[in-house]
Amino acid sequence: MDNYTYNSLKLQLEGFNVSEESVFSVYLFFLFCYIFIIVANVGIVVLVFLDKNLHQPMYLLFCNLPFNDILGNSILMPRLLMDMLRPPSERIISYYECVIQAFTSHMFGTASMTVLMIMAFDRYVAICNPLRYAAIMTNKMVIKLTVSAWGVALVLVGILLGLTIRLNRCRTMIESPYCDNAGLFKLSCESVFINNVYGLTFTVVLFTASIGSTIITYTKITVVCLTSNNKSLNSKALKTCSTHLVVYIIMIFSGMSIIALHRFPQYTDHRKLCSILFHIVPGSLNPIIYGVQSKEVRRFLTKWLQPKKIVPSF
Repeated sequence: MDNYTYNSLKLQLEGFNVSEESVFSVYLFFLFCYIFIIVANVGIVVLVFLDKNLHQPMYLLFCNLPFNDILGNSILMPRLLMDMLRPPSERIISYYECVIQAFTSHMFGTASMTVLMIMAFDRYVAICNPLRYAAIMTNKMVIKLTVSAWGVALVLVGILLGLTIRLNRCRTMIESPYCDNAGLFKLSCESVFINNVYGLTFTVVLFTASIGSTIITYTKITVVCLTSNNKSLNSKALKTCSTHLVVYIIMIFSGMSIIALHRFPQYTDHRKLCSILFHIVPGSLNPIIYGVQSKEVRRFLTKWLQPKKIVPSF
């Protein structure tokens, strides 16, 4: 029947299939992860805007990450949780909703890379040019970096999805737990050569630019730290850069795992799980890592959570 469907506006998601014995525990795990992601990331953003001590370029740029985590997971997780409770035949999604989900999913991954790149630039300026930091990292520069990170992601993903939605569709089954670009263009019986070329170029350019800029940045930071006898500077560099690097490695490893598993069809279930964890793991760990590392965040939370002393009145 699928072979005779032409540009159907109703698509079927293959979903994330688990055994009947484990569906409840897996569902609760994903649900608690989603709730934690929303609460923790919203809390971090609110905290940064409430505490004036956190109105610094580093934290303002970091706010892009929790915003991205909230957006990416809010589009994916509610739909995924609903589909887990439905039989496969009832996992129906409209074509337009599928396109939006695919766009948001790819924006999540791309923006994560570009945001981490601008955060690396901030750390480079702070450590390699500390005396000029305030002059370089002005509010205007923070806005420019933020707009650049999201603008580049928007253009790259816009072209990616634009090349896909131009194709006619002759199938309706999305072989994935959620909609993505590959799942969409596989619905077409037309040539997808251009899509494959751009998708490969997109991935190579993004990863090369991201990894290359990070290596250059951290090489220069390492050189400055090794040639400096300033213990305060070295301690600051170790704390802030290790945090950024841990988040970056988590994101790179998650993204590369999905790309690698695409090459091995026999590991389809593993690829599906990795594609979900690609959203969940960074979204869960980012607020924890930055919250634990930041002295200002810890101070604010301690002050806010500490019970107020009640002075007895006479």
